Amino acid sequence: MAVEVQVPAGIAAFLKTETPEEWLTEAVARVPEMLLDHANCELKAASTALGFLYRYPDRSALVQRMSKLAREELRHFEQVRAIMDEMGIAFARLSASRYAGGLRDAVRPQEPHKLLDLLLIGALIEARSCERFAKIAPRLPEKLGKFYSGLLASEARHFGQYIAFVKSECTADAAEIDARLEELKVIEAALIATPDPEFRFHSGLPIAASPPAGAPAHPT
Repeated sequence: MAVEVQVPAGIAAFLKTETPEEWLTEAVARVPEMLLDHANCELKAASTALGFLYRYPDRSALVQRMSKLAREELRHFEQVRAIMDEMGIAFARLSASRYAGGLRDAVRPQEPHKLLDLLLIGALIEARSCERFAKIAPRLPEKLGKFYSGLLASEARHFGQYIAFVKSECTADAAEIDARLEELKVIEAALIATPDPEFRFHSGLPIAASPPAGAPAHPT
């Protein structure tokens, strides 16, 4: 029986473009590779959360929340690894995807802009993960579909926490935050909607597919 799940309305409204149908078709056909990259993503998410602790140790609220977030991401990593073990899928470290690299390249090097960008990008990644969990879950075998639908609440919560920290930890005013978020949304949407030579959990359009009408230009 297919798992019934919908993308949370707040997540759908936040993202500038939906995951292409072609990526979903590719993911269903390449579940072992999807799981392998998902495990790597959870490990990197934990590392990202810990990075905030090292980079901003004087920000007590941020440090406490990111410490907890790192533990949650490691728990997800353990859960994905357990599924991989059941399916006989060997773990291997993967290099950064185009998606991760493209967003990382957009981070401005100087403070206070760097903190703002890191938090906004964190929100975008969590939102995209949540959206993909919701879209892929009904297409997977029931047990795996339930696992992905079960991750929705935590990913949506992580998204909300990143947004909350943008407001509490950054000195930029609302207009500046909105303007920068719009710029990053355009970059993120282009990474999702344009042809991507690799298949990853956050990859863009499979290379053999054509960009949908009106898709953002490929990021430079």
